[in-house]
Amino acid sequence: MKKIIIASVVTMLLAIPAVALNKGKAAKAKTLEVSFNYQRQQGPGSNQYAVWIENEKGEVVKTLFVTSFTTKGRTRGNEQPMRGYLKRPACVPNWVKAAKANDLSDQQLDAVTGATPQASGTQVFTWDFTDQEGKSVKKGTYKVFVEATLFNASTIIYSGSFSTQDKTGNITLTSQLTEPDEKHKDMVTDVNVVLK
Repeated sequence: MKKIIIASVVTMLLAIPAVALNKGKAAKAKTLEVSFNYQRQQGPGSNQYAVWIENEKGEVVKTLFVTSFTTKGRTRGNEQPMRGYLKRPACVPNWVKAAKANDLSDQQLDAVTGATPQASGTQVFTWDFTDQEGKSVKKGTYKVFVEATLFNASTIIYSGSFSTQDKTGNITLTSQLTEPDEKHKDMVTDVNVVLK
């Protein structure tokens, strides 16, 4: 009986470090969260942005969000409806090209379009590793993009690579600015992408 008790105690003591080690390890990510601070700008030619995911081939697997002017435009009076990126070609041009927006139906665009926020504040978008049809994507490397039209031809794009096999944690982003615009530079700031 004494040997059984000692053996049990030893087994429990040996298990403690293993449990402690596993507790400290990051779990495999199940979702990707994109967040940023949005400051609404005054006047036309601004306030448009898109958030999307591409695979290793550079194909858009899912658009998480694109502002409504980009896809639907805005009609006044007797104007004919026209997609915003056609009326204003500088409107999130990288997303328009990557998503092949001209090949998408109005219904497909509606599925990813949301109203341009009327108030400033934190914007949050989540990707659950599914494609535009809701099917799970293949395991592999993907890239996340946040593109914002600051003012007319001034566009900033943030991007970062990650794997669906990665553990939870922050993704390192790089940014590219087409033209500086001091007046509108704070439209999108504090861009953060986290695997959760």
